[in-house]
Amino acid sequence: MTVTPIDLFASFLHLDQGGQVRAAQPVFDPERDGWQLMTFHVETDADVHADHWEVHSAADEVVSCLSGGIRLCLRPQQPGEKEEEIKLTAGTAVIVPRGRWHRIALDAPSDIMSVTLPRGSRLEKRSEA
Repeated sequence: MTVTPIDLFASFLHLDQGGQVRAAQPVFDPERDGWQLMTFHVETDADVHADHWEVHSAADEVVSCLSGGIRLCLRPQQPGEKEEEIKLTAGTAVIVPRGRWHRIALDAPSDIMSVTLPRGSRLEKRSEA
């Protein structure tokens, strides 16, 4: 096997159950088993689907801000509660618990890395209250 550099912004890394790691086209597949590491350069809220909530039912998700600044927003769990925001600056991360609806909003153009099990992940259009 030849060892070569991988462009993390042009590939997703698949970490398979058997211990194999491979680079693949950056396509999010909610039917895929195995952990997936994804890295993105984002310029606008549209780049992070800020108008949608996202949930991962199979595992927690690590969301990391590598450069720039983002806000991780957690959807209220009970009616009447407010949306929770966690500011992430360069070099910080948060663990989003399995089954917790969340979204990302940008404070500046940013590089973001996330790791989760994509199986069972869903998006839901965010409605403005």
